[in-house]
Amino acid sequence: MPSPATDRRRAAVLGSPIAHSLSPVLHRAAYAELGLEGWSYDRFEVDEEALPGFFDRLGPEWAGLSLTMPLKRAVIPLLDTISETAASVDAVNTVVLTEDGRRTGDNTDIPGMVAALREHGIEKAETAAILGAGATASSALAALTRICTGEITVYVRSEARAAEMRGWAERLEADVRIADWAVAEEALRAPLVVATTPAGTTDALAGAVPEMPATLFDVLYDPWPTTLAARWSAYGGAVVSGLDLLLHQAVLQVEQMTGRSPAPLAAMRAAGERALAG
Repeated sequence: MPSPATDRRRAAVLGSPIAHSLSPVLHRAAYAELGLEGWSYDRFEVDEEALPGFFDRLGPEWAGLSLTMPLKRAVIPLLDTISETAASVDAVNTVVLTEDGRRTGDNTDIPGMVAALREHGIEKAETAAILGAGATASSALAALTRICTGEITVYVRSEARAAEMRGWAERLEADVRIADWAVAEEALRAPLVVATTPAGTTDALAGAVPEMPATLFDVLYDPWPTTLAARWSAYGGAVVSGLDLLLHQAVLQVEQMTGRSPAPLAAMRAAGERALAG
């Protein structure tokens, strides 16, 4: 059962670096809308070495944690159990803490991606392309296996990254083709393109956006729009942003940590947009 709204409960986002995180803005907006007066949500700079000590200091007032890089895999040995979704990509971004001391890990990035696409009318895709093969790409691949009926092409920069993605494809039983980054422009013709690369990486591809692009899901949100997303929109294509992803994964976190459902997506979105505009 959800705890009373006036109970003092704590949650936070951990990572390194963490100062840029919008998670406190989103979660606090949800608490305000839900009337959870006794709840607080903070951010803490925590790296892999400091993570076990942070967990050791958690008291019964703690309800949950959001985790960003580099902690999504480092946290797994500290947990009592993790969900099948988290286990599928060896990555936990959500920890729910119970008053009896149990620690349960989940991954809301994967269903968050699916929900963000669904909000923009994308329920299925015949084929898809992923730009990049870093940490976010494995979650993107897992999300695409839920909606893509055909081949997923992943564009990578190195053979090491290619090997990693082949491993994830086998594990997720996904129909994946690996392609070299040198031909990444061809990805832009796919019905659904997911850009998972760091800021600036896809800027050079903007000039190759086709005249009638389909859907781009760019996981970045600051600065926004990216050069690629701006050109995509200018040519009339649909764009799903990193803020959409952040919102939908945070909605699931709020619901798990507070026991309240549905979480107030509109209020959280408005708070996030104000923070980015400011």
